[in-house]
Amino acid sequence: MTTRRFTRRHLLGSAAAMAGAFALAPRTALAADPIKVAGIYTVPVEQQWVSRIHKAAEAAQARGDIEYVFTENVSNTDYARVMREYAESGNTLIIGEVFGAEQEAREVAADYPDVAFLMGSSFKEDAGLPNFAVFDNYIQDAAYLSGIIAGAMTQSGNIGMVGGFPIPEVNRLMHAFMAGAAEMKPDIAFQVSFIGSWFDPPKAKETAFAMIENGADVLYAERFGVSDAAQEKGVLAIGNVIDTQAEYPDTVVASAIWHFEPTLDAAIAAVKAGEFKAADYGVYSFMKEGGASLAPLGSFEGKVPQEALDLVAERSKAIKAGEFTVEINDEEPKSS
Repeated sequence: MTTRRFTRRHLLGSAAAMAGAFALAPRTALAADPIKVAGIYTVPVEQQWVSRIHKAAEAAQARGDIEYVFTENVSNTDYARVMREYAESGNTLIIGEVFGAEQEAREVAADYPDVAFLMGSSFKEDAGLPNFAVFDNYIQDAAYLSGIIAGAMTQSGNIGMVGGFPIPEVNRLMHAFMAGAAEMKPDIAFQVSFIGSWFDPPKAKETAFAMIENGADVLYAERFGVSDAAQEKGVLAIGNVIDTQAEYPDTVVASAIWHFEPTLDAAIAAVKAGEFKAADYGVYSFMKEGGASLAPLGSFEGKVPQEALDLVAERSKAIKAGEFTVEINDEEPKSS
């Protein structure tokens, strides 16, 4: 378990604060004062999903809205203890992910009603626990668009998909990606596998190798390690949550990006206004809220069929205007 502290002078970045309409007892500090925020993560902050939360917190600290500390590599069995330590040490807002410690985390929150908790969760908010809000990365819009690109780039009509666990936050992105790919090739085949870990690049890589051996020429890299396999075997990959094209310029064609800034900024504004309450902050991950985007094509500019680019542009405009809705399907995806 590793704890780190960032000071403002070490950080650069900016993000626009978003108002929230949420109720926790007002604090005595002035609204303009930075609030103390702690992050608790079960994986290294370099891991895709957590890195986006961490990046948003860094940006909020850089502009003076928060004072930020965090602990990474916290086991699920130790999560509640770390939550209590941060609550006892005067943090006003605690953020993290409690997928493996749901009950324990909510029990801790109940003991600290004056502390706001914003946690990644597979479950919804509870009105009986007014200081515990939830969020999730609802970036199905961007995943769908990246699927369109993948469907246009596969020559074999066979796409491999490697995920961590078949939980809603992973399943919905895979289904959206598959729907996008099918827009370009209705008879496309998918190989779907889960490695049972959020951070095991070697296992993800070996799983991807097997898919390539079985005919996949495009891989959906929901986990680290997949793009390494694609690069070694000379096939293409589609990224998830972060853009890794700089590390794989000839491999990663496109990526669905999660922007956690709208989610965190809404929570910060609510806490400062003394209006934080139980709510589902997942809506801030939607593309129309600025919470998701398709990464620039970069080194693949001019290499993606125009038909796919036209459809991406058309769908992007419609999604942002609320005229096209990407289905949210949380069921476990299957190979086809």
